[in-house]
Amino acid sequence: IENGALAIEGDRIVDIGTTEELAPRHTDKTVIDCRGKLIIPGLIDAHGHAGHALIRSIAADTNALWMKIVTPTYYHYVTRDYWYADGLVSGLERLRAGVTTSASIITSMPRADDPAFAINHARAYIEIGLREIICVGPSGLPWPHPVTRWETGKPERRHISFEEMIEGSEAVIEALNGTADGRIQVYLTPFTIVPSVEPSNASSPDQAVKLTEGDRMQARRVRETARKWGVRLHSDAFAGQIRMAFQDKENALLGPDIHLQHCWGISHDEIDILAETGTRVTHAPPGRATPIMEMMSKGIRVAITTDGVSPSRHFDMLQTARLAQFTQHLLHNHDRYLLPPGKVFEMITIDAAHALGMEHEIGSLEVGKKADITIVDMMKPHLMPNWMPVHRLIHQVLGSDVDTVIVDGKILMEGGKVLTTDVGAALAFGQEEALALAARASLEAHMHDPGWSKLYRTF
Repeated sequence: IENGALAIEGDRIVDIGTTEELAPRHTDKTVIDCRGKLIIPGLIDAHGHAGHALIRSIAADTNALWMKIVTPTYYHYVTRDYWYADGLVSGLERLRAGVTTSASIITSMPRADDPAFAINHARAYIEIGLREIICVGPSGLPWPHPVTRWETGKPERRHISFEEMIEGSEAVIEALNGTADGRIQVYLTPFTIVPSVEPSNASSPDQAVKLTEGDRMQARRVRETARKWGVRLHSDAFAGQIRMAFQDKENALLGPDIHLQHCWGISHDEIDILAETGTRVTHAPPGRATPIMEMMSKGIRVAITTDGVSPSRHFDMLQTARLAQFTQHLLHNHDRYLLPPGKVFEMITIDAAHALGMEHEIGSLEVGKKADITIVDMMKPHLMPNWMPVHRLIHQVLGSDVDTVIVDGKILMEGGKVLTTDVGAALAFGQEEALALAARASLEAHMHDPGWSKLYRTF
């Protein structure tokens, strides 16, 4: 809407139209002048990782070893303060990039044995004023899983059973779900939907054959717990897992109450299963092995996520969306007609809200929906000329162009200034906690030189 306006009462949008139409109807309201700006729904990141903001670049040069370095770090060297610090830093990064709702998995592989981790992370998002979906659940194999706790300042190592992980997840749900006027939600999140096969990559048909008793037990207990607390589900899935999960139709971690991240290398049969069950799907680019065009052609709505932010990602949804579009162009013989800007914009707003089961509340600017709004300053040299605004948004806008952010009708950032949090103090605290973690876990060994003058990194 050219020269458009919207009106907010409380936490809801109550009117939308042109400025000329709205001004006489809302003479008692505070006015935010958006001349030269673009008003859009708050951006939604439906899959990211808590903890990652303070370990960026660690092991970035040893990709094959990254999970083997980072997961033990999360399971043996983090403290409760670390999670509050990461919440502040990641929340501020998202806020400044116009992201108003985000999912945060507690570590790379979910850790649920200490509910304080999730509670501290959510506390930071509550203070900033953002929406956050905390994702906790059972880890991948082995069960019981070794962990180390630092509550007393000294490491105390123990093994946590599957049932203790479920109990920890329930404690987080009880403490957080629906708090902060509903801005904080908890989704139950097992590491993958089938734990017995490859947890971070595709499994070929001769590897992904039959569900084990452990696979069936996880699905049954996750389903039971989700029904008990009335929460949604989230997990990762890769080739083979969807077909295997479908063998246990009663408890399969598939359906409209779950969104699955990645889906690398899935077969045509597995795409059909996702479509048949109404399972929601999210995708982090480049993810070249994810058949997102094939899924969408079968009616599956796919949202774009950051999977942020380590080892070398960010929480800028607009740059991430641009990468997703560019990757599809390259994959399909440089076909630049795929994923036009309007569709890409939907994939980080309304399609992402649909993935989270929140499409009736957020994801678009409509009367009656939550007042989650991002305002972009379009008066920048790289955004000229101001026409075809959705093209400008998807092709050129950066997260740093975001001017104002509103969540639940409350202004969190205006004119590029964060109003709810001392940014300098938060970043200093984050730096302090990151350095302390690096010292505890000896992460300096994984901080490599930048490879001056080299065309190929070797070790």
